[in-house]
Amino acid sequence: MKLHFEPNLDYQIQAIEAVCDLFRGQEVCRTEFTVTMKPPVAITADMSPGTVLLEQMTLGLAESDLGVGNRLTLLDDELHKNLADIQLRGGLPPSGTLASGDFTVEMETGTGKTYVYLRSVFELNKRYGFTKFVIVVPSVAIKEGVYKSLQITEDHFKGLYAGVPFDYFIYDSAKLGQVRNFATSSSIQIMVVTVGAINKKDVNNLYKDSEKTGGEKPIDLIKATRPIVIVDEPQSVDGGLSGAGKTALDAMNPLCTLRYSATHADKHHMVYRLDAIDAYERKLVKQIEVASATVEDAYNKPFVRLVSVSNKRGTIAAKIELDVTTANGVKRQEMTVSDGDDLEQTSKKRAIYADFRIGEINTAKGEEFLELRYPGGEVYLAVGQAHGDVDALAVQREMIRRTIKEHLDKEKRLRPQGIKVLSLFFIDAVDRYRQYDADGNAVKGDYARIFEEEYQRAAKLPAYQSLFAEVDLASAAEEVHNGYFSIDKKGGWSDTSESNAGNRENAERAYNLIMKEKEKLLGFETPLKFIFSHSALKEGWDNPNVFQICALREMGTERERRQTIGRGLRLCVNQDGERLRGFEVNTLTVIATENYEQFAENLQKEIELDTGIRFGIVEYHQFAAIAVTGADGIPVALGVDQSKTLWEQLKAAGHIDAKGKVQDSLRQALKDETLVLPIEFEPQRGQITEVLRKLCGRLQIKNADERKQVRTRQAVLESAEFKALWDRIKQQTTYRVAFDAEKLVLDAIAAFQKAPAIVKTHLQWRKADIAIGKAGVEAIEKAGAATVVLNEADIELPDLLTDLQDRTQLTRRTITRILTESGRLDDFRRNPQQFIEIASETINRCKRLALVDGIKYQRLGNDHYYVQELFQQNELSGYLQNMLMDTTKSVYEHVVYDSNTERDFADALEKNDAIKIYAKLPGWFKIPTPLGSYNPDWAVLVEQDGDERLYFIVETKSSLFTDDLRDKESAKIECGKAHFQALAVEQSPAQYVVARSIDDVLARAMNA
Repeated sequence: MKLHFEPNLDYQIQAIEAVCDLFRGQEVCRTEFTVTMKPPVAITADMSPGTVLLEQMTLGLAESDLGVGNRLTLLDDELHKNLADIQLRGGLPPSGTLASGDFTVEMETGTGKTYVYLRSVFELNKRYGFTKFVIVVPSVAIKEGVYKSLQITEDHFKGLYAGVPFDYFIYDSAKLGQVRNFATSSSIQIMVVTVGAINKKDVNNLYKDSEKTGGEKPIDLIKATRPIVIVDEPQSVDGGLSGAGKTALDAMNPLCTLRYSATHADKHHMVYRLDAIDAYERKLVKQIEVASATVEDAYNKPFVRLVSVSNKRGTIAAKIELDVTTANGVKRQEMTVSDGDDLEQTSKKRAIYADFRIGEINTAKGEEFLELRYPGGEVYLAVGQAHGDVDALAVQREMIRRTIKEHLDKEKRLRPQGIKVLSLFFIDAVDRYRQYDADGNAVKGDYARIFEEEYQRAAKLPAYQSLFAEVDLASAAEEVHNGYFSIDKKGGWSDTSESNAGNRENAERAYNLIMKEKEKLLGFETPLKFIFSHSALKEGWDNPNVFQICALREMGTERERRQTIGRGLRLCVNQDGERLRGFEVNTLTVIATENYEQFAENLQKEIELDTGIRFGIVEYHQFAAIAVTGADGIPVALGVDQSKTLWEQLKAAGHIDAKGKVQDSLRQALKDETLVLPIEFEPQRGQITEVLRKLCGRLQIKNADERKQVRTRQAVLESAEFKALWDRIKQQTTYRVAFDAEKLVLDAIAAFQKAPAIVKTHLQWRKADIAIGKAGVEAIEKAGAATVVLNEADIELPDLLTDLQDRTQLTRRTITRILTESGRLDDFRRNPQQFIEIASETINRCKRLALVDGIKYQRLGNDHYYVQELFQQNELSGYLQNMLMDTTKSVYEHVVYDSNTERDFADALEKNDAIKIYAKLPGWFKIPTPLGSYNPDWAVLVEQDGDERLYFIVETKSSLFTDDLRDKESAKIECGKAHFQALAVEQSPAQYVVARSIDDVLARAMNA
């Protein structure tokens, strides 16, 4: 198998553009300099990189190769303006000042973060000539993952970027010659390094003179190139803002630092955010459901669990869980206790706790415990440990059994689609899975033994016989599971962290088994399907076809819940390596020991902690990116000032409080669609309410026990009415794009004439008074600010036509005509790079519009259509909380909806007498478009005056304003219209309608 990479996913392109636009206006630079000096120039703390290069070149002391480094020509003011534009466009909190060269990209796990930053390397090189990149990662797992990604994307990137040469390597302190090549080579150089290999100055070869680098310190060679440093999972790299990791990053003298993660601890200048809510709502990751394994009514033993200990003002206490008598029976509750407390009294006189007392409570950090004294002995409980709990193995057996069931259920459904299903177990200790006897032979631990017993039991059930035909169960049960743990030099399994070089080597041996054969694991020919891991498979390893994650250990630490489920969020692939979309295929089932509500609540808290999303809080900048039509007809952003005005008006109306917290009145107004907006914001109502609904809502985690198969309603499916409706929409089409070349050129000319002015490189002067007082040092700006244009007579003008041809794919003749007839060609000399950026962006926007305007659909032959039997052949399932139950007019017994708009629409269809039958069109009903396949929402039959029938395809939206729909979404709707127009060859064809409610459909019916 070879994984396929999609080059045009809009959210990934937006992330790449955000980073590249930081340097808008930067001229393409190729700075040559010598990288070796004899005698070497000492780099002192007060010497800038520019000084070092100047000394090397002017003293003429170099006797070795030339190298190519990165050089930034933008002024801080220009960089800050670019940053402000990017943040406005993305609806991100604005950065008041350019406090550092660190820029943050937040992308939810599973959405292609690694692909995005690797492609950004090539895009930055193409646009600005940057060649030196260092990728810093926190662990061996991520290092191996990044290296594997570079290998499998190599042909993909060479195809996208005209075969541009590039080298990549993993930093190895024993191979320092690679660092010299990194500095001297003129091609793109990518060095991948773990933070553990560079953050210990006193023992690290990176900071020592070496013959392998011509007598230089390797760090000095890296410094001289001014690399762009890319940090993968910075929250695990930095060690805090002043930690050893951050110090090691700064020691490389980076041109800038790009930080990529789903769970940032420190928010530097944010340039792009695709948060957990966006990813789930846009179905870019798998849907999450939870199968909860909670023990109930187990009150027959004296149960005590230590929750926490505290020492407040000299009062030492502990918080414990125990089973307490209440008015509604025995309940497990948290209670606070002190040394000597009698638990019989604490539990409200439950005799089962007779003579149970609290002993010593130790609050020393890292050594917290509670002594529990009982008849015949005592026990010391660490935080999280329990006495008198039910048999843990009995619970874990049930969890393993449930995981196998979920796995086999999905395998039955997905294997025919070419999808291999994987399951992942996280365990509390390696020896619970695999142990060693006295002779050093590996033997099965409890989990391995239980798994094989339960797998063999499940394989004999009638429901799964189709999966086990001609399979030897005795060997199959052993072949389908394996463990991935750190491996010591003797081949033994171990629980280790990567805290030293030896442990990192142990981890490396384990990852070689799984990281380098990612595609092989996805193939049906590999029997392995169930993976057990202790700590190895956390951030840095994921596989697109993990559909079950079973946590056989507590998920209690910060970020662990998100990191755990993150291993299975990526959308799945089939045997051809093609990614499949839609929640009907992509559902991740988490088997956990928390109940459903607790899991959702705790995941919510982790998301708030990790991402800074504050559920239920509206911030003043959050409407800034809303699209409005400018005076010249070109879409522009609403802006921070207008966003703040809207925020203030929501506060004045009592919909949010002074801190932006959402009030019940806002939730009710959104539900009833009665939200009153100032008249100037009325055209953007749809976009505004979409933002508010997201902020009012909560992350949707589904309960696996509420998943329900949805059967077809045969009376509707087999009716003459539905057949008539289906016959009008079932035909498939193909499309071609017929460009009106002349119109495209004229539109591009007109748009470029209205494009922003091209400004010359300039110098910004400001004056300020410096006041030093007890409160600190304060700078107060005063009159005297001025802008001075810099005459750059020595600018080397780039090849304008070739550059624009690469960016737009238009002919040189067409580009020449657009530039000359726009009357703006003289602007090219003012700022060549800015001119190229604005011209290419303007032309490409006109091309996108022309793509949809010129699309023509053609009906395929009579043999190409969706057969009605697909409704029965393709299983449909949903969750009770997103299901309109027991419908009578629908082709399905229940309607599975994705939004409140869809729910209300289905309910109205059921209640309106004019509606005879309808169908929520399933995910397999797709229309091809140049922007990806499109799945319309509804097929509806309306009957008027007792006999006249009208047929509709309906797309439900919360707003009909074009400005409120994303460009891509709006374009797909236009393609949908063109598709159904191509099918309208008979009397009373199906009409395509975009509707907010059933009233829009009925209004169209009356006017038909």
